[in-house]
Amino acid sequence: MKDAQVALLIREGEGLAVEFKERYSSRIDQDIVAFANARGGSILLGVRDDGTVNGETLTNDLKAKINDLARNCKPRISVQLSQSDKVVVVEVQEGTEKPYACGDGYFRRLNGTTQKMSPDELRIMFRDNDPVPFEERKLKGFLGSVSTAKIYAFIKEAGIDIPKLSADDFLRSLKVADAGGVNHAGILFFGDAGQLQRFLPQAQISLIAFKGTTKVHIFDRRDVRDDLLMQFDAAILFIEKHLNVRSEIKGVDRKDIYEIPLEAIREAVVNALMHRDYSITGTQVSVEIFDDRVEITNPGGLPNGLPRKVFGTVSVRRNELIADLFSRLHKVERAGTGIQRMKEVLAAAGLKEPQFDTNGFFRAIFFRSPEFSIASGVEEKGWERLGEELGVRLGETEKKILHAVLNDKRATIKLLSKKLNISTTAVENNIASLKKKKLLHRVGPDRGGHWEVTLK
Repeated sequence: MKDAQVALLIREGEGLAVEFKERYSSRIDQDIVAFANARGGSILLGVRDDGTVNGETLTNDLKAKINDLARNCKPRISVQLSQSDKVVVVEVQEGTEKPYACGDGYFRRLNGTTQKMSPDELRIMFRDNDPVPFEERKLKGFLGSVSTAKIYAFIKEAGIDIPKLSADDFLRSLKVADAGGVNHAGILFFGDAGQLQRFLPQAQISLIAFKGTTKVHIFDRRDVRDDLLMQFDAAILFIEKHLNVRSEIKGVDRKDIYEIPLEAIREAVVNALMHRDYSITGTQVSVEIFDDRVEITNPGGLPNGLPRKVFGTVSVRRNELIADLFSRLHKVERAGTGIQRMKEVLAAAGLKEPQFDTNGFFRAIFFRSPEFSIASGVEEKGWERLGEELGVRLGETEKKILHAVLNDKRATIKLLSKKLNISTTAVENNIASLKKKKLLHRVGPDRGGHWEVTLK
């Protein structure tokens, strides 16, 4: 391997196909096996976990030790050894006789970590496994190039320091391209929107907000047909837009608290994009927001061989390359414990556990918090009916201000102006009207006080 390629791998950090080792250890046979069981990869000896090079020398004795480890794997594995500046490179090709084992057992690669496989995982990983997964196939008829702008956006988001960039070398280092061209995973992340629309029309996400609890009245919709990072970002913004939020002030810090923790939502969205079956045409990932719940759905159900009883305890990646790219963008944890983490986050927020439907499609259902909802005091009656009961008429802006204050009683005039897209004078006039109607009053001073809404 060339010095420039090794330097690029060090800058990118550990991942699905790269492992750093500060020094040689006989336990690298676990990594050799893991790479052979996955997509192949490189072990860089003489590199610390943080990418600092401390150095290792490829002596004849070290060559013999590493080759002995590889030959003693079952089946035996061939490795390529080379010295690149101060780093020893151990290159392992993807195996053709999977599964492989070393003296300590069977191992696999999960993003940037090597993990021992349980009997369940071993059976799942290699039963009915497609020899060429969809994400690794080349796009038939695709003659275009990837977007350099998207490559740089990825590098910036991932925090990779690459002063001089060769797009081909970068894509090959991520295992999304080779001499034969760019594979599906590369196009899903780095192809422009027009290419995705033409060659992979199923690679899109639909974002829909409904009025009520059924799929009848749509009041907001957006369809995103672009790369997977754009789809992820658009989905999170859409969900944030339609969730209720309140704010807490501790000292001088202000913290926005969403009715469903965004950590759980982000995990579900990235899981949908990461685990969907992209070979199924005529489908898309969808985010549907109702008055009482949020549903995030992706085509494909559970991966082949994963029984429902071990769901949430065993991590199987349908799209390992796509998962690795999302991991490099810090959108997903490397440990593969997303389902359990969602449950823990919701439990800590006092919310119901999410529901999961795995019949053909995979659907995650999050239940909205009634404490944040207007329904607890207003929506059950309706704004108009509430006004009638109180003997007052409410303008549209007054309703919006009451709605906003119910969710954030410490909202300032400036914040309400920005949230409702009206002038601060208009906010002040409407607040004065609400005070006159005895629907709103101020508790405490302008600084440090809060609003109270009277709904009785």
